[in-house]
Amino acid sequence: MKIAGLIALLSSALWGISAACATGLATCDSGPRETWQPQEKLEKMLGERGWKIRRIKEDGGCYEVYAFDEKGERVEAYFHPKTLGLVPTSRYPRQQ
Repeated sequence: MKIAGLIALLSSALWGISAACATGLATCDSGPRETWQPQEKLEKMLGERGWKIRRIKEDGGCYEVYAFDEKGERVEAYFHPKTLGLVPTSRYPRQQ
């Protein structure tokens, strides 16, 4: 009986860890949604840089952006929803 309880506890803990990690390349400690800046502001900011936005969605507490950058290259980038700053990933290790 104790083993079954331990297995149930471990499996629920592992599920919680995987849910917190999300599906993308980045996670943001973004706090409550009411403190986030609107996606439209991010879209406008990136449009002014010459990006053509295909989609913006939430992933891992970040804004995940699918776009073509000013060079016409396909981009998948993450932005912090409070600051709209680029979140470093293996593809984009530093702030643009």
